[in-house]
Amino acid sequence: MPEIRKDPVFGRWVIIASERGLRPNEFRPGSGSETAGYACPFCAGHEELTPPEIYSLPDGKGGWRLRVVRNKYPALVSDGSVENRRAGIYDRMDGMGFHEVVIETPEHGRLLEQMPAEAVADVIRTFTLRVREIRKDPRIKYVMIFKNHGRNAGASLVHPHSQIIAMPMAPLRVMQEIEGAADYLQERGTCVFCDILKAEAEFAKRVVAENADFMAVTPYASRFSFETWILPKAHASHFEEMPDAQAERLAEVLKTALTKLSVSLPELSYNLIVHTMPVREPSAGHYHWHIEIMPKLSHVAGFEWGTGFYINTVSPEDAAEILNSGKRYKA
Repeated sequence: MPEIRKDPVFGRWVIIASERGLRPNEFRPGSGSETAGYACPFCAGHEELTPPEIYSLPDGKGGWRLRVVRNKYPALVSDGSVENRRAGIYDRMDGMGFHEVVIETPEHGRLLEQMPAEAVADVIRTFTLRVREIRKDPRIKYVMIFKNHGRNAGASLVHPHSQIIAMPMAPLRVMQEIEGAADYLQERGTCVFCDILKAEAEFAKRVVAENADFMAVTPYASRFSFETWILPKAHASHFEEMPDAQAERLAEVLKTALTKLSVSLPELSYNLIVHTMPVREPSAGHYHWHIEIMPKLSHVAGFEWGTGFYINTVSPEDAAEILNSGKRYKA
């Protein structure tokens, strides 16, 4: 069983999950689709290669257009206790949680941005539905939705998919962001994310995509080149409470942002993360859920790890200009 251990210096939790090292990796030489006899576990017709599905959407032809399954090599498992066990100076607990995979399409090579807006909206609705179901377990405090696309982003399988990991505590980084937003509200009396939306709408030069409900921007203090955030224009702290009717509007902006990134950054690798409030917390006036997309054009190196500072070699203004022009970025 996985184990969760607490760093006594920083107070952050670390998951020790040895079985994750056994998962297949198509990006490893000799182990991917070019190997004779290889069968992608996420493709239609290979359903027996995954754990039983938790949820699916039919395609109207006897098949499926989206599936959710337990991760075969989970970081956290549903068994176990969330009781903290102290051993000397150290704290640990069972690696309890949920780890699910959202297989976004039965088509092996169809990227999220290449799917119809309604199909992308189905993925988004599935995210919210699964979080609402998972949070029924009182042991769960935080649910993270993320997507690793491409070798440099840590993906192990090519087939388009996202992941959901539910855990018995809120991660330190999440709490730092929420506390920073609370400090901003106390100092200025407004939500920092609402103020970001107003500032970006007025400045306009960092806006990448927009409709009536959502805006995508290259944030002012971007840590990574071409980093892109998507924010709902109406204040909301919990992603899973987003009305189903807004899913297609979010899908439009997400598709546009990913398409622009793919055009300007061929062979794009990226991490996509949904930032939201812990599921046990009430609606908050200081926090605003949002999506962060972080292209992987370079590696985080010694200075960044040692200081927490990031060095970005493409200004967010230049990044937005390149994305909106459709030009190919040349490093």
